[in-house]
Amino acid sequence: MRIALSDVSKGRAGQALPSTTLEFHTGEVRYALAETEQRPTVLGLIASGRMRPDTGRVTIDGSADTKRLRRQVALVDAPDVSDPHPDISLAGVVGEELMFAGLGATPLHARRWLSRLGYLELSSVAIGNIDPAVRVRILCELAVLRDGVEAIVLVSPDRHGGSPDGWWRITREFAERGFALLVIVGGSAAVALERVEELGAVNASGPIPDDATRSLSEERSDETKGSRQPDDAPRSPSEERSDETKGAPHPRTPHPDDTKGAAS
Repeated sequence: MRIALSDVSKGRAGQALPSTTLEFHTGEVRYALAETEQRPTVLGLIASGRMRPDTGRVTIDGSADTKRLRRQVALVDAPDVSDPHPDISLAGVVGEELMFAGLGATPLHARRWLSRLGYLELSSVAIGNIDPAVRVRILCELAVLRDGVEAIVLVSPDRHGGSPDGWWRITREFAERGFALLVIVGGSAAVALERVEELGAVNASGPIPDDATRSLSEERSDETKGSRQPDDAPRSPSEERSDETKGAPHPRTPHPDDTKGAAS
């Protein structure tokens, strides 16, 4: 499955979303940068067929089939649209999503589902206090329970804090399982710019000044010169997980890259 956004924009003069072109398809994670408070959600709504762009078009396998797009693309954790209230317990969130998936949705069903995933001890924790990587894992697992879902649009996972390495690995895992993923990154432009080249991300926030990119590149060069190994240097599994698992319980066997536990 391939989803293509061609010159889509929203708002007067593209204020809500400037002209954006991107594609994401089965077995791939695509990243997009969207600054300002509204743009990540606007882009997510358009990419998942839940908002009509003012310009451009969105297609799925070459067809402008909005019904199919909405049925097969899950919009996950979009602020003020599909994100759960931070005070709801994790079991409450799971129960609601199980109901939408047409499955048993009692508190017992929710706890059993969390137990199978390895997070039973977090049942009563408010989802706003759940570790960011665990949050992404659970919300994406719940999204793909719905019949027909083949793609995920994940909105601003970076806004919850923590190291991004955890949810990067999780989204790659979902791609390996055969899903198409679009991850929309918001927040500080400087933080997002650091990984533009590495991730091949599409910029959905308009032109980036050359001097901003150059300045950031120079800062990173000064910080890293002689202080760490190249990005592609081999790392042991314990090193890869050190930032995510330090001080946390030992990871569960099915998903060794996840951080298990609530956020501090």
